Amino acid sequence: MAKVNGNYEVVYILDPAMSEEATAALVAKFKTMAEAHGTVKEVDEWGKRRLAYPINDLNEGYYVLMSFDSDAAFPNELARVLRITDGVMRSQVVCLDE
Repeated sequence: MAKVNGNYEVVYILDPAMSEEATAALVAKFKTMAEAHGTVKEVDEWGKRRLAYPINDLNEGYYVLMSFDSDAAFPNELARVLRITDGVMRSQVVCLDE
């Protein structure tokens, strides 16, 4: 039987060179997307952290962790939008129910 709803987490790293307004706008954009398809439990902004390895010649990134409940199709759409959004360096969406 197909999964109807699930618990998910997404961690994404934003470009640290972006302005505070642009960073806040992207965080709000992804939170709004998750709220439209489910329930957002928590958005935890970790801030600028040193990366384990350089990405695009950058050694720092702005980390954000978001926990949410949604239908099974939404995480794939969220991952797609994260991949094509300028300013997002890396992202990972995981299901917590497994």
